[in-house]
Amino acid sequence: MKIFIASFLFVVLAEMGDKTQLLAMAFATRFPAKTVLAGVLVATLVNHLLAVVAGSWLTNIIPLDTIQIAASASFILFGFWTLRGDKLEGEDKRYRFNPFWTVSVGFFFAEMGDKTQLATVALAAKYQSIIPIWMGTTAAMLAADAFGIIVGVVLGKRIPERFVKWFAAAIFILFGIIGLYDSIPERFLTPPATAGGIILILFLAGFVAWRNRRSGIFLKENVTGAAALSPERKA
Repeated sequence: MKIFIASFLFVVLAEMGDKTQLLAMAFATRFPAKTVLAGVLVATLVNHLLAVVAGSWLTNIIPLDTIQIAASASFILFGFWTLRGDKLEGEDKRYRFNPFWTVSVGFFFAEMGDKTQLATVALAAKYQSIIPIWMGTTAAMLAADAFGIIVGVVLGKRIPERFVKWFAAAIFILFGIIGLYDSIPERFLTPPATAGGIILILFLAGFVAWRNRRSGIFLKENVTGAAALSPERKA
């Protein structure tokens, strides 16, 4: 049960504001919410089964201690990824089947290589328990995407993106640091090394957030500039 809950919480946090959550919200503007969630369920069951099997298989070729260090480090990277954010690039219009299969196929391929899938691989490598992780991450995807659909579409409200990003990123980074502290041999955990590592992680988180903000400002200025020029072009 502990592994199920941990998997659920980690993937719920990873999915908030993620590209696949945005995709589910976009699909919900075109198809019934029940159809969208059914497609998300099928796509996630298949995708995350592959992910947990891959994560468990890694221990057969890589020492468990090394995998645990890599898994903990990956949580920190997921925190940075969360701060950076995601956007859709036409995934909601790429496939033309009936609604259920459109959602299932589109969501499956959008999830390939996404941070929620990679988080599932990392969880499987860390905990070595296929069924609880598979069920926990699948339930998390359904819960997060249902929340996104209800808040973003049905109620017509925006998810508080900045708060969600920082909260989720902080949880990922915190658990990553704790995992590294538990996994790295004690001879390497000297006070200067530990303090330096924490400072580096905080610096990188701040840098990613700053770059993300700068990119947003630059994009806004370009859009504003284009809007200002358009009347002149018409004239």
